[in-house]
Amino acid sequence: MSNSNDSSTILVAGATGFLGREICRQLTAENMRVKGFVRATSDANKVAHLKELGVETIEGDLKNKQSLVNALKGVSAIISTVSSTLSRQEGDSIQTVDDEGQTNLIDAAIHAGINQFIFISFCAMAGEWPLQTAKRKVERHLAKSGLNYTIFQPTCFMEVWLGPALGFDYPNAKATIYGEGNNKVSWIAIKDVAAFAVNSLHNPLANNKIIELGGPQALSPLEAVHIFEASIGKKFELQFVPEEAIKVQKAAAQDPLSESFAGLMLGVANGSEIDMTEALKISPIKLTSVSDYVKS
Repeated sequence: MSNSNDSSTILVAGATGFLGREICRQLTAENMRVKGFVRATSDANKVAHLKELGVETIEGDLKNKQSLVNALKGVSAIISTVSSTLSRQEGDSIQTVDDEGQTNLIDAAIHAGINQFIFISFCAMAGEWPLQTAKRKVERHLAKSGLNYTIFQPTCFMEVWLGPALGFDYPNAKATIYGEGNNKVSWIAIKDVAAFAVNSLHNPLANNKIIELGGPQALSPLEAVHIFEASIGKKFELQFVPEEAIKVQKAAAQDPLSESFAGLMLGVANGSEIDMTEALKISPIKLTSVSDYVKS
């Protein structure tokens, strides 16, 4: 773990995203020097928030190789959280961002002599679909790059999958359940993923490792619903999306992103349990439970 006497600069790629912002917050709280890699089209309020944290923002795009050369000047380590899934601009796609863009960043890091590259991917899920294919390809490229790397593979973020954006509308006591809702998932909090990334900086135990990440307890979606119901004192109205219907949706998808979302839904339906024993030996972080999340 780095300390306030370390003058090295960390570049956070994807700095305006949910995870990127939290990583920047934790880094600046540790008095570390942070560059936030943002785009000219990034949300002005989010960029302003980064600057308030003390982050130096630098504009560029993973699709623009020259902008990467400029961004990496004076940088010793990179944490990349970039993905085209939630924030897209003209020309963005899984191929141009999650595949080629991340590869461009790794290649630029090699050329710039960067000490450490931390890549936030996601855990293995069943089936073949474009986003998973891109992430695994980038992981292989990074592992062969010669860079000192750490690849994190978190399972489902509780703020995303147990939140209104994906149909878990807890303020209105309604939830969309993918599949039968009985398979367990090790839901993880965004702030915990950020803490693992920050803790892996200059941590020899994290060097050249692929580390799966999950929360403290594997719970089925229906068990998660029960925790929310007990907390708000109200019964949820549930809508089930059968696994077969998701498979049909995936097969009929007209574009790589739609196919990938269906792949992720199938992943949740099938369950995703993560054993955290090894990860916690590397970084002993206090993990956030679904019950903690409900109370927050």
